[in-house]
Amino acid sequence: MKRLPEILIVAVMAVLPVSCNPAGTRAADKARSAPKTFVDPAPPELQGSSGKAAPEPRPHPDIQFYSEPKPLHPDAVTHDWVSFLGPTHNAVSTETHLLEELDDTQPKLAWALRKGTSYTSPAIQGEYLVYLHRVGNVERVECLHPESGELYWQFEYPTDYRDRYGYNNGPRASPVIDGDRVYTYGALAQLHALELKTGEVLWKRNIAEEFKAPQDFFGISNTPLVEGDLLIINVGAPGGPTVAAFDKMTGKMVWGAGEEWGPSYASPVPAVIHGKRRVFVFAGGDSRPPTGGLLSIDPANGKVDFTYPWRSRSYESVNASTPTVIGNQVLISATYKTGAVLLDILPDLSREVLWTNFDFDLHFTTAVHKNGYLYGFDGRNEPDAGLSCIRLRNGERVWRVEPEWKETVTTGSRSREVTMSTFRGWLMPVDGRFLALGEWGHLLWLDLSPDGYQELSRTWLVKARETWALPVLSRGLLYVSQNTKSLDGEPPRLLCFDFRGR
Repeated sequence: MKRLPEILIVAVMAVLPVSCNPAGTRAADKARSAPKTFVDPAPPELQGSSGKAAPEPRPHPDIQFYSEPKPLHPDAVTHDWVSFLGPTHNAVSTETHLLEELDDTQPKLAWALRKGTSYTSPAIQGEYLVYLHRVGNVERVECLHPESGELYWQFEYPTDYRDRYGYNNGPRASPVIDGDRVYTYGALAQLHALELKTGEVLWKRNIAEEFKAPQDFFGISNTPLVEGDLLIINVGAPGGPTVAAFDKMTGKMVWGAGEEWGPSYASPVPAVIHGKRRVFVFAGGDSRPPTGGLLSIDPANGKVDFTYPWRSRSYESVNASTPTVIGNQVLISATYKTGAVLLDILPDLSREVLWTNFDFDLHFTTAVHKNGYLYGFDGRNEPDAGLSCIRLRNGERVWRVEPEWKETVTTGSRSREVTMSTFRGWLMPVDGRFLALGEWGHLLWLDLSPDGYQELSRTWLVKARETWALPVLSRGLLYVSQNTKSLDGEPPRLLCFDFRGR
């Protein structure tokens, strides 16, 4: 059977052993020298709000409206989705009363925004949806009504980013909404704090220029984390800081942490470990030799509890899968012959290795945990990607499948049968099942358990490759970023589907 062409992230030059510390000793952590003190290289000018009235939503010239979403079920549980990976930073949704069956007619498309280039997901709070993409030679921040697609405001700034490997030249990091503000981080590390209701600039920084950080393989791809009064970013400055925290109100740097590693494509995640608040950053960018790994940081002062090296020895490799925190344990994973490691964090906030699994190699998606088992799409490229179930206790693989089905694809006057799959997909546990989005735009309801994989229903939302952004689910509406022209000839779009159940 024919397969569609392989999707490559990068071309690996050589495959060598993994860069890691399998012993996981604590002595090396405690023997570290005193951390370096970092100075803010360019505190920004605070612009502040002008106090102008928030605009009313109006028809968007690039929005096509298809159908009005159904009313929410009166007992439906809903939430905002203010940042990448959702309200709890782990791709888990608590929404209920959703669409139960997927087929050629469901879910219905509510509206579509003709967009520029990007690999981002939207952020949603209340009546505001914020999306970041590139149109021509500007990166554009759009604020829309999440149900109607009507436009509140747009904000633009110039960019000349060019992807080194021929992928699209748009932003990769998703917006973050925090109260009355929204933060965006562009492909060239342009950081903006905007007023949510008006789009006015409150402060801005050029992180790459100020911290002398290199462009990296695919531009800036890690979404900032709002943690209390701080905005935390894996800036990856040469010689440090690896991570910096900025006052979210003023943009001034509060602390810097780490000296070793560059910016990765994984986003910082917060957690409570042994009753203490911590932030985990899986770092590592363009460097010779390639280096990277996990940092555990006290957000109150930037103190690093421990680091754990974990990175392929291949130069053209990335750390892109955001860490998964389960209680007092943290899973990190990378592809390029690297695999996964589960760290146990002890009461003194040092770490020990519980297990490694060199086959559970997640590329850019994130593992999810349920009832003592980990589920995730492993594999570097389209042909070798599959879905695995891993026992959390010991790292043993319980099962692995490569879902396959036949599709008839028509391009012009020619039709052909191809074998399709989820490939490197995304998983979202929701409403008692798993929702999966494949990288060719397929959406599936799945029943996943230690007993095996079961497909409940499936549809092809959009016939376009590079569907690499995590879908967003908020108030019964599902948002999917179509990043390339579809086989049906549709241009790149942000799609809003009615996912509400009756």
